Amino acid sequence: MRKLHIAGQAKRVPKEQGSCPAEPKRALICGIGGQDGAYLAAFLKSKGYQVFGTSRDSAHCNRKGLAQLGVDSDVQIMSMATGDFRSVMLTVSKIAPHEIYNLAGQTSVGLSFEQPVETIDSISIGVLNLLEAIRFVGKQIKLYNAGSSECFGDTGLKAANEDDPFRPRSPYAVAKVCAHNLVSSYREAYDIHACTGILFNHESPLRPQRFVTQKIVQAASQIAAGLEDTLVLGNLDIERDWGWAPEYVEGMWLMLQQEQARDYVIATGRTVSLAYFVEKTFAHYGLDWRRHVKQDTTLLRPSDIRHSMADPSRAARELGWSAKHDVDHVIAEMCRSAQHKQTVSPAPAVAFA
Repeated sequence: MRKLHIAGQAKRVPKEQGSCPAEPKRALICGIGGQDGAYLAAFLKSKGYQVFGTSRDSAHCNRKGLAQLGVDSDVQIMSMATGDFRSVMLTVSKIAPHEIYNLAGQTSVGLSFEQPVETIDSISIGVLNLLEAIRFVGKQIKLYNAGSSECFGDTGLKAANEDDPFRPRSPYAVAKVCAHNLVSSYREAYDIHACTGILFNHESPLRPQRFVTQKIVQAASQIAAGLEDTLVLGNLDIERDWGWAPEYVEGMWLMLQQEQARDYVIATGRTVSLAYFVEKTFAHYGLDWRRHVKQDTTLLRPSDIRHSMADPSRAARELGWSAKHDVDHVIAEMCRSAQHKQTVSPAPAVAFA
């Protein structure tokens, strides 16, 4: 193993054999229109990859994040429906990627209670089709699957690691557990280099406003500008491990550079309450959150997780990856972006060394 320095930290990447490849590696990102897809595309381009992305309809793909990160013109978007095996098979065969990153599927825990069938179908069937396509096309294709900390359920005061059991408490989490188990099954049965990244909450200015973190930041910004006066939220006592999304995509990449595929928890190791996130966000604008935030019990989920704590020590030990930024950095950067929302480039530039 040799050490490769990325963004100031030693990362463990297997030693390359022979001379440099004649052509760049090809990566296929399923779900490139989301936050993680955009940051991953930018990161892979910085590594010299030829990047392809998929959307159900390439003509209507959300390219806003790619544009804000300056890589929109460098990524080729293909039409592909992960729930349609023929569509997946044709796309994988045509591109012949070295690596596939599956970030597709329904991403909202709250919405999964309203659309449970679509949620489970889009997540579990999607990864199954990708695994089957890899099995038929060629085992040399590596697959990263986006898992979720929601699989653990309520961790209590114990930080969850890769060996802890899953106790899903939402249709979204049930679907993610199914996808996780499918990846493990195909890895063992067919010797496919497939792994799941169990990522805890990770945020950035590219988060849509339907996510509570962005909802809080945007509301505080509007209140500070005198455009709004009140923010309505549900349970402020929930606790989460919030990290910085741009550095989490590096963890995804590192997983596929290992000689043996394995699942990893990616997190900061620090957990705070939603009330803390609200307080620090409003304080950034010089506001007392108690004067502007109200709670509404109708916003509570049928089943929610109170505590979500992570132990990312395996990633630090085996990948050489650990979070450099925690929730305080996340809040500061999201607020800074919101303050400059009307400028030409509202989202922060993210440089990958």
